[in-house]
Amino acid sequence: MERKKASDFDPHLLGLFNKYIHGAINRREFLEGAAKFAVGGLTAMGLWEMLRPHYAWAQQVPKDDKRIKTEYAFYSSPKGNAADGKMRGYLARPASGDKFPVVLVIHENRGLNPYIEDVARRLAVAGFMTFAPDALWPLGGYPNNENYADASVDEKAAAMFRKLDDAKITEDNLAAAEFLLKHPQSTGKLGATGFCIGGAKVNQLAVRLPELAAAAPFYGRAPATADVPKIKAAVLAHFADLENDPNTSGTWAAYEAALKANGIKHEGYIYPKTFHGFHNDTTPRYDEAAAKLAWQRTINHFNKYLNGAA
Repeated sequence: MERKKASDFDPHLLGLFNKYIHGAINRREFLEGAAKFAVGGLTAMGLWEMLRPHYAWAQQVPKDDKRIKTEYAFYSSPKGNAADGKMRGYLARPASGDKFPVVLVIHENRGLNPYIEDVARRLAVAGFMTFAPDALWPLGGYPNNENYADASVDEKAAAMFRKLDDAKITEDNLAAAEFLLKHPQSTGKLGATGFCIGGAKVNQLAVRLPELAAAAPFYGRAPATADVPKIKAAVLAHFADLENDPNTSGTWAAYEAALKANGIKHEGYIYPKTFHGFHNDTTPRYDEAAAKLAWQRTINHFNKYLNGAA
């Protein structure tokens, strides 16, 4: 199936899909709401099939790309969601070299899916050692990262995520950051990026972890204003169009003011006419121009603050 563009759909239908993807409604409820948009031979199920994540679209860097090395690695997280204190994530790094700046990649509300693994590989190609922890590991991990066609896998992952303790997810991310910092091939310069709730977790990480040198959250809620003075990282925030994503983009103005008031290095961009998830190339919400621009800004940000140029 060819990926369509957000402009091919009614904005209200995209809003309904946004509720579905964030777990506010289930597939049945989405289909009921989408029925009124099913015209010209389209069905509600056909619309859902066009909008839902298709992970095969997200592979920009093949798993066996010779430029990088990848593996699944375990790390200790005694304050997190795992009863045995053991978590797992996806580690990617350049195929050659001894030491690398490190970047934590924090997923959305569906666990370590193929899109997030590809993002980790994209960063590895750019010269960073990256680690993407799977918050779902205490429940068995992301259900299946091979069968791209099975939409129920993604829905199961979202249901699993809702069972986790949110505060403990933050602890798991902090432990993953420590794992990266202490890795034998780490230069000790740490960055973090994340998407949706993962973007919010990057902001929380910036508050909690003074060792974080660079943060690049995508459409993530801002931290509490009272916590902003604790941030030591240079912040690069990416948001979708305010009109299309008020719940996250709407937090930027106060966040920016607090960053400025506290003398914290920062940049922030709201990308016109984009929707929440515009970097995620698995659905029609993907905006190629905005995604590429935001990604290049992210790479530049990490090179500046993690490679000694800042």
